[in-house]
Amino acid sequence: MAHAAPTAPRRHRQMADTTHLSKSEMALPLLLGLVYGVYAAFMKRQTGPVDAGNVFYGILCGALFAACLIALARIGPRLKRELHAAAYGAFAGIAFGYLYSLTDHSVLRSVGIALAVAAGVGLAAFYRYYTRED
Repeated sequence: MAHAAPTAPRRHRQMADTTHLSKSEMALPLLLGLVYGVYAAFMKRQTGPVDAGNVFYGILCGALFAACLIALARIGPRLKRELHAAAYGAFAGIAFGYLYSLTDHSVLRSVGIALAVAAGVGLAAFYRYYTRED
C-alpha cells in the first residue's frame, strides 16, 4: 500500500489583485524611498552645508525610488517568475549603481558594482519565486 508524504498546507491565491495596494503594502516602498532619498541627498552634499537644492534632490530621488517599487509591486505578479526576478534585479542594480556613482568613483567601477548587485538580487529573487510557486 503506497502512501503519499504529507505536505505543508499552501494558500492558493486566485489571481493577484494588482489593481489596489493596501496601506501596509505601500508602507515599505515609501519607507525605503525615504531612506534612499535621504542617503542620496547625503551623498550629493559631499560634506558641504545642507541647502534647499539638496533637500529637493533627496525628495526627488526618494519619490522616484518609491514610485518604481510601487510599480514593480503592482506589475510584478503578472509577469513570469524569470521576468519578475529580472525586473527586481535590474531595479536594484540601477538604484545601487546610481548611489555608487555619487561617490565620484569611475563609471566602469559603478557599472561593475551595479551589475554584481543586479545579478545577486536577480538570482535571489528567482530562487524565491521558483521555490514558492503558486
